[in-house]
Amino acid sequence: MSMMGNNTPQKLEGATKQALEIGRTRLLMTGAIFLLAFTVIGARLADITVFQGGAEPKNHAAANPRNAWPTTRADIVDRNGSLLATSLVTASLYANPRQILDSRDAAQKLITVLPELSLAELQTKLTGNRSFTWIRRHLTPKQQYEVNRLGIPGVYFQRDERRVYPQGPLAAHVVGFTGVDNDGLAGIERSFDEVLKGGGRGLALSIDLRIQHVLRQEITAGMKRVNAIGGAGMVIDVHSGEMLGMVSLPDFDPHNPTSLDPKTLFNRNTLGVYEQGSMFKLFTAALALDSGAANMTSTFDASKPIKISRFTISDFQGKGRVLSLPEVLVYSSNIGAAKMALAAGSEVQKKYLGAFGLLRKPTLEIPEIGAPMVPAQWKEINTMTIGFGHGLAVSPLQMASGIVAIANGGVMRPITVLKRAAGEHPQGNRVISQRTATDMQKLMRLVVTDGSGKNANVPGYLVGGKTGTAEKVNEHGGYKRRAVLSSFVSAFPMTNPRYVVLVSIDEPQPIKENFGYITAGWVTTPVVGRIIPRIAPILGVSPVDDQAADVKARMYVNYTSAKGRPGASVE
Repeated sequence: MSMMGNNTPQKLEGATKQALEIGRTRLLMTGAIFLLAFTVIGARLADITVFQGGAEPKNHAAANPRNAWPTTRADIVDRNGSLLATSLVTASLYANPRQILDSRDAAQKLITVLPELSLAELQTKLTGNRSFTWIRRHLTPKQQYEVNRLGIPGVYFQRDERRVYPQGPLAAHVVGFTGVDNDGLAGIERSFDEVLKGGGRGLALSIDLRIQHVLRQEITAGMKRVNAIGGAGMVIDVHSGEMLGMVSLPDFDPHNPTSLDPKTLFNRNTLGVYEQGSMFKLFTAALALDSGAANMTSTFDASKPIKISRFTISDFQGKGRVLSLPEVLVYSSNIGAAKMALAAGSEVQKKYLGAFGLLRKPTLEIPEIGAPMVPAQWKEINTMTIGFGHGLAVSPLQMASGIVAIANGGVMRPITVLKRAAGEHPQGNRVISQRTATDMQKLMRLVVTDGSGKNANVPGYLVGGKTGTAEKVNEHGGYKRRAVLSSFVSAFPMTNPRYVVLVSIDEPQPIKENFGYITAGWVTTPVVGRIIPRIAPILGVSPVDDQAADVKARMYVNYTSAKGRPGASVE
């Protein structure tokens, strides 16, 4: 009995120990299983949220390696600090389709906030094994709030930036625009893309929004008056070379340029390459005077048309007599200008036109620049027709740049759309002498007082210039019937020129008020005549007495016709 009593406790102790060992083993195995499960789950979560699309910037950067996301783009301002372009922080909406539980339900909910989206396309976007898809870029704060209230799993917001243009289309062709990812696609935005992406103080342009507004308003009114298809204009400081205003119409809203007709994106001032017509006679007179081929008293027989090969050069409402050099400009004689060009010769003509920047692609800080159309062979007939503005096509920018050199005393300086420091006059190349430039300034004034520019003769501002009416070339190489480019290039005040103004009206139509004429003297000079008195006070140009003795003396031109009539005194 005593032996049995002693063995029982030992057996119980052994059984208990074995049970404890089995329990410990089971607990360890269960813990290992849970650890393995949590490890797998954690790895999957990391794969989804970190490596496969939970971090949207990583996906976006992979798709667009050029972009560092998000970026901060610097402002663009006018010369007075007014905003032309700036960036606003926005929220963009994206999704991870792998995390979308019900793509149809999610799409239907999102459509209630973003009704402009297509339900079918959105559902397709939210379906599949992709880890990232954009839903909508640049939401408004209200849209972001409403989407967030929906609480859809797998839908996220990403900090974004949107480029904003407070002035709308006012300076669109100069400023340009960016794409949805804030890459510069046109204008200054494109040329200075990397600079602007670097942030910083911003970029100051030479444009003055006040000048820009006047240009756009008056050119728009001028176009409407004659039912024209387009218009363009520039205002340039002749000493600094700064572009104070540049308008090309029709223009566009830089917030949504991709939905517009490409014609609206076309900058007529820089990309448009046209024959400039009689405005070119200013260059012909300048090169003839400067080379010594002619002087202010030289005469040219314009009594009958010139026949050369199968071409005939004639005058529009010609005088049918010998003309002095000033009269060639006053009466805009094609015959006289052709003979003046011949007197100088082809080589001299090419030399001077090249120096005036008319035979090569111009430079400006925007990418939309057209190259001139120069004759492949420069024959005698080319010399003659180029003398009066046909056979050589250049942009209005080139035309204005050359006239800037005449207005500032004979020096070609680079034109810029960037603001220069006060008083900064860049180095340039002298293309004509000061004496020639002074003579040309008097002749430009003469055209306005006595010639085709009379409608721009604004009292007190001593405007000078030259009209040009050129038939437009069609796609087959001939000329369009009754389709002309009417232009007027001017400078003021001619006693000491400070600014050049060029305006072009494209394809004006005959109207009763103009007696059916579509020439620049009727179409474009009135526009300039309205622009100058509006911008002169802004530019600090005060009116003077046109009849003052010293003004008359400085602007006097003594020209005598072939019949010996006394010359005209130019006020």
